[in-house]
Amino acid sequence: MLAELRVTQLGVIEDVTVVLGPGMTALTGETGAGKTLIVDAISLLLGGRADPALVRPGADEAVVEGRFVGSEGVAELVLTRVIPATGRARAYIDGRMASAQQLGELGEQLVDLHGQHAHQSLLRPAAQRAALDAGAGITTDELMEARRKLRALAKAQADIGGDARSRTRELDLLRYQVGELDAAGIDSPSEDDDLRGEEEWLSDASTLRQAAAMVAEGLAGDEGIIDRLGSLVSELSGRPPLRSLHDRLLAGQAELSDVAGGARAAVETFEDDPGRLTEVGARRRLLTDLRRKYGDTLAEVIAFGNQARARIAELEDHDSRAASLDRDRSEAEAELRAAEERLGTARRASAAAFAAEVESALRELAMPRARFGVEIGSDLAGEEVTWLLGANPGESLLPLAKVASGGELARAMLAVRLVLTRRRAERAERGGRVAVAALGGPGGAGGAGDTDEVRRLDVAPTLVFDEVDAGIGGEAAVAVGRALADLGAEHQVLVVTHLPQVAAFADRHLVVHKHAIGERTVASAETVDGSARVVELSRMLSGRPDSATARRHAEELLAHRQPGSPM
Repeated sequence: MLAELRVTQLGVIEDVTVVLGPGMTALTGETGAGKTLIVDAISLLLGGRADPALVRPGADEAVVEGRFVGSEGVAELVLTRVIPATGRARAYIDGRMASAQQLGELGEQLVDLHGQHAHQSLLRPAAQRAALDAGAGITTDELMEARRKLRALAKAQADIGGDARSRTRELDLLRYQVGELDAAGIDSPSEDDDLRGEEEWLSDASTLRQAAAMVAEGLAGDEGIIDRLGSLVSELSGRPPLRSLHDRLLAGQAELSDVAGGARAAVETFEDDPGRLTEVGARRRLLTDLRRKYGDTLAEVIAFGNQARARIAELEDHDSRAASLDRDRSEAEAELRAAEERLGTARRASAAAFAAEVESALRELAMPRARFGVEIGSDLAGEEVTWLLGANPGESLLPLAKVASGGELARAMLAVRLVLTRRRAERAERGGRVAVAALGGPGGAGGAGDTDEVRRLDVAPTLVFDEVDAGIGGEAAVAVGRALADLGAEHQVLVVTHLPQVAAFADRHLVVHKHAIGERTVASAETVDGSARVVELSRMLSGRPDSATARRHAEELLAHRQPGSPM
């Protein structure tokens, strides 16, 4: 719900903070005091058009902030809209920059405006369909599952290849590629690295052999290093004080003898082999070509081959798999058609009763001769749902958004909300709901958009009614007030009203005043209770807040505002 609203520099409002609570709140005040600006401020939070003309003269910008809390008060969200006198408006969600569209999408889940403002969820066809389903207890789970199953089967059919010609081309290509890889016979992902080392020494065999021979000759040849070390060892032999030097030279002589042996072996190892060198080079070129086609490394080339073989097996088994998928899809399509038919039947069966209940509620709300209809499309599922209204005698039933004035539209929405609330309460008492299928998937009933609409209907958003009491009075006003109070049991309701009979039903009463400060006109808002509320109701009743008669009438209104009490 909307827990707190702050508005600065908007029209005649300089700086107003309003703290709200659950249930019904009445917003009253003299004509022109700024009540509509409060509604305008809420509309701005919902992504409404930001007109620079709304900015208070002399101010740089107007700012609207709304703090919303969850039903248990544990979650909190702050929406902000900034309207500069010049330049583009800005939007923020929890202090983070956002677009007006993002603000609107989020705001639609939080607040619904009814009256002269354009932001009304129940005017959208998807919301009307979802409201009909919610009112009748119609669920969409079964058909949504059928749609998901069909999408999965369609994807599986596309994956195995539905076109015989393209499947044959793919199979020929894969067989060629696997044949090329099989002919290459790659058995190790490190083969290229191993061949690189072999190619290096084959390319330089003669030079390596000469270097090894020079080492062997220098160490073990006549007058080589080993012979000279032998002379030095003999010179130190039998001299105890130099025994350490003797032993170290002896050890060095032995180590160099081993090195000389290794050098002689290397001379015999590094033999010129032009044939092997050519063979290694050709193999490496082949592996390079395969990496260029099938992967950056030999490991990826090997993996590609395994995947290609698996795909060949799938394509070769295509006919049997395709037949199986065709059977599964036919069954799923039959299930879908049956679910669509059940849904269409349920919607058509519930439409008349729903329309009759709304029509009855409209009579309670000072539209005694209004007619309300629910038109269901001709498609099997009854996906196209349109609400129709004939507000006055002799008028044809036309789509709701095209025929109703601001007050009539607000009362029509109030009637729908009442019917939904009453039906939900009845189902809760019975402990069950009707379980029939509905369309699922993008673009169909029961899709993501419908899920959002149903969720909005179930989570009890904040409802704002403006002009709902336009052109009525007396018992009709009492009926409207009582209806709004009934909605307040499940929703947070904010109503802008000029009628004391409506305001008296509110759980809290907010009064907007306009007064002059020097040469400036400034609006303020305050919550009234007790005697202050009696004074405001007296003003609304007679225009004379000090009238004793008006005060007695105001006290009577407050004393008998409980549902079912006479007024």
